[in-house]
Amino acid sequence: MARRLDVYLHRDLVGQLVQDDGGQMLFTYAEGWLNRPAATPLSQSLPFRKEPFLQRECRGFFGGILPEESKRELIARNLGISARNDYAMLEEIGGECAGAVTFIPTGEDLPEQHYSYRPLTPADLAAILKELPRRPLLAGDEGIRLSLAGAQDKVALRIEGNQISVPLGGAPSTHILKPAVERFPGVVINEHLCMKLAAASGLPAAKVELRSVDGTDYLLVERYDRIRRSTTDEPTIPERLHQEDFCQAMGIVSEMKYQREGGPSLKQCFSLLRNVSRAPALDLARLLDAVIFNYLVGNHDAHGKNFSMLYAGIGTDNVEISLAPLYDVVCTIYYPELSQNMAMKIGGEYSSARVSPKDFELLADEAGLGKPLVRRRVPELADTVIASLKKIDIANPVAEAVAALIRTRCENTRTTFRT
Repeated sequence: MARRLDVYLHRDLVGQLVQDDGGQMLFTYAEGWLNRPAATPLSQSLPFRKEPFLQRECRGFFGGILPEESKRELIARNLGISARNDYAMLEEIGGECAGAVTFIPTGEDLPEQHYSYRPLTPADLAAILKELPRRPLLAGDEGIRLSLAGAQDKVALRIEGNQISVPLGGAPSTHILKPAVERFPGVVINEHLCMKLAAASGLPAAKVELRSVDGTDYLLVERYDRIRRSTTDEPTIPERLHQEDFCQAMGIVSEMKYQREGGPSLKQCFSLLRNVSRAPALDLARLLDAVIFNYLVGNHDAHGKNFSMLYAGIGTDNVEISLAPLYDVVCTIYYPELSQNMAMKIGGEYSSARVSPKDFELLADEAGLGKPLVRRRVPELADTVIASLKKIDIANPVAEAVAALIRTRCENTRTTFRT
């Protein structure tokens, strides 16, 4: 018998996700949403039409909401479902997701906006950090329906003042917590430095804070796809903003997020943004800076799921699509066991060690940007990053080592581009 989930965007019913008798997933837009004058498609990869989208057409978006790799396997085991069953997983954990999409079993009501949260003590938080490797996203805990894409341990939380809480029943979160990873020592310190450096260098970047509980470091990332609004009952309530990553927007499944495996190329990323951005000149410049910054800090894992677009004004005549702030920036070259190839090639090179000014000129051609502008911007940003390193408090051996690696890369790049 077919199973059905109602798909909401904010509080509007936009369609229905179905798993048919053969186990295939289908998505159909609701007639009321199709007929709404100011309606917006759920994704760039799911343009408006009356006919259902088959699994091969819609899995890039819907599967892209879910966790990946070993975390997906663990969650499936904890929930007693198949790791390959996107529908079943969305049914179980699709209450609080990236962006403004929510999945509710057909026939059930969307939760009221009097959201519920479970306050955490420091001891509770320390216990969650220890539990996450065995229970990703706290999947299976009563009342918790959280989904975040990616292969890293993380959990969505609400932070209000000094109080940290777990969202229940699909309530919105405000922050993402990333704990330390035993396999990659100092990774949260590494990411904290890179993200602070991006902001100090003038790039829009998600706000981050490094914290510790019971001797365990963790990174708090403020969600850029959440805003706070005042109410009469509480000082602020989190409100969702819709977003989708570049893989979702192109209908590319998460397993193929790397360019070598069929994932997006930088040429495709620039083309997508040029076609949909409300302010393409601004966003193309921001994307160029993001590409250069990832190259300078040695972040080889900047794949299509690590770039996103934000949608403001959903359901109105003034929908604005813009490039989301930077997130998930890590100096991966600090870990020699990780790939030395970039997720997306620059020009003709996957190896960042072999990228030359000519490769950035080729990128300029592919992106539809001026070669002189791109060639000038690379050393300019290298100068900025070097200067910004002096503004950041670096009081940890891992941060010092990462900063030294970045400084050397910037100095070498600056010399190469100015000779």
